[in-house]
Formats: sequence, structure tokens, C-alpha cells
Amino acid sequence: MLESELFTLLQHTSDAAFSVTEEGEIMSWNKAAEKLFGYPAAEAVHKTCHDILEGMGPLGTRVCHQHCSVAECAGGSTDIPNFDMSVKTRSGQRVWINMSTLVFDNQRTGRRLLIHLAHDVTEQKKSEELMHKVLDLSKQLSSVGEASVRAAPISPLSEQEKHILRLFAEGKDSDEVARTLGVSPQTLRNHLHHINQKLRTHNRLEAVMNAIQRKLI
Repeated sequence: MLESELFTLLQHTSDAAFSVTEEGEIMSWNKAAEKLFGYPAAEAVHKTCHDILEGMGPLGTRVCHQHCSVAECAGGSTDIPNFDMSVKTRSGQRVWINMSTLVFDNQRTGRRLLIHLAHDVTEQKKSEELMHKVLDLSKQLSSVGEASVRAAPISPLSEQEKHILRLFAEGKDSDEVARTLGVSPQTLRNHLHHINQKLRTHNRLEAVMNAIQRKLI
């Protein structure tokens, strides 16, 4: 496949897609990237992705920089995982994206391109942050003192069920919990159904808060 054919193909993806050289120079920028990041292709192409996006990881560390770890992974045998990062749009607003990467080796020129596919996960991140705040508040309330309301007795939770609630209390999402436990999403949903029945709660957040208040986790 020619690079021109690749760039044409990327124009038709629903994800924001752009290709960069191993040095970080942007070589293509599709319509979805224009919409998500706010930069027209004419303004983004031939700039470096770290200058355009200023990507930051969840821990506040700089992800996009001249010696990008993604490019280093592409140059070796290490798999390139998808990951979340905060990026700056043209308006100056920062949004959260999930980024996945493909490697394209041009057999004719010997040039390697990294194809980045991104989609907006800002609302998901906001929901996670809200859940963290609610859980932190619940933990603070449960530690106020022993004069707290004495809850009605419940059916005992199994160690597996307590483990599931601890993982959710740490801020993990359903996919991460299922992977940690080595179970299918449906099996995890079944566990949550049984937990909610025992705690007489209606959803995951209520179950975690209830378990914290009862000092079960």
C-alpha cells in the first residue's frame, strides 16, 4: 500500500486518525481529527504531535515529547498498548482521549509511520472522577465515629464479592475488574447482581458505598 492510499483510507475512519513519523512529524490528519482537536489538516500536517497536542498522562506526566515512548515501542518488539491521555485542543481546552496505535512500514521507502487512532473519553473520565469523590466522601463519613447509624443485618458477602467491591472502590471500571478476576463481563454482572441483592442496593456505586459504611471493605 502506498502512503497516499493509507491516508485516503484513514479519511474514512470514524475515529480521529493521524499518522506521524518516528520523529513525531504529522504526515496526515483526517476529518475526525479536525473535529476532535480543532486544528485543520493544513495547520497540523508537518508540525510535531507533541507541539500540537501537549499530551499528559493520568498521573500528570508528559506523554507527548520528542523522545516518545510509543515510538520507542514501535521500534522494538514491545507491544503498543492503548492508553488514555489529556490533550490540548486548538481552543486551549483539554479533553481526554483513548489512543491506540498501528505501525505502517513502507516497503518502498523504508519509512515507518505510526498511525494513531483516538476517541473522546472526557465524559467517562468525568464520571470516574465524580465516583472517586463520592467514594472518598463515603469513606470520610464512615470514619467519623462509632456513633454512626447501625445498619440492618444483611446476608454475608463472600471473599470474592468483597474483592470485587474493593476493586471498584479503587476506581477500576468493569472491564478492568473483569480482567483482574479473569472472568467474563457477564459473570461479573452476575456477581454484582448477587451483591446488590445481599446489600439491598440498586447499583454498583450504592453497593460500594454501603460496603464502606458497613466496614466490609
